[in-house]
Amino acid sequence: MVCVFLKLAALLDRLARAVCMGAALLLTASVLIIVTLRYGFGMGFIQLQDFAAYAFAVLMVFCVPVAMAQNAHVRVEVLSERLPPLYLRCVDGLALLLFLLPVFGLIIWAWWPDLRYAWQIGERSVETGGLGGLYLVKTALPLAAGLMMVQGIAVLLLRAKRSQDPADPRS
Repeated sequence: MVCVFLKLAALLDRLARAVCMGAALLLTASVLIIVTLRYGFGMGFIQLQDFAAYAFAVLMVFCVPVAMAQNAHVRVEVLSERLPPLYLRCVDGLALLLFLLPVFGLIIWAWWPDLRYAWQIGERSVETGGLGGLYLVKTALPLAAGLMMVQGIAVLLLRAKRSQDPADPRS
């Protein structure tokens, strides 16, 4: 069961990374086109600007679970140099259980009514003549929060699995 969950977490990480790469490419291309049109031809399209904003929002939101899965997230470690590794692993585990899971669960719970309403009305850009589909972008936040929870649980399971394996140098 644990191996199945870890494989699912790895698959979801690969999907989130693909979304991040796609959003980064689309953002780069759209900004390049926006700048070229504005300064080269003196024209612009509000839909293209909305598209760039949507791509940026998706990129930023999905980068968080990707960083968590790759152990690349930012930590404030003032005392960690002097503390034993076992203590640090315990503190990390408690932080995942007491902070990460409840906070991202709260994000999903608190965002759900707004998301439901956005889908009901087919929410569009606030700009006149802007791009539709804002409700799709708003869906990225609870998806990313769910991915964060999955990756947090995967980190806990991996640490528990490694601590049972005395041959693993990371335990």
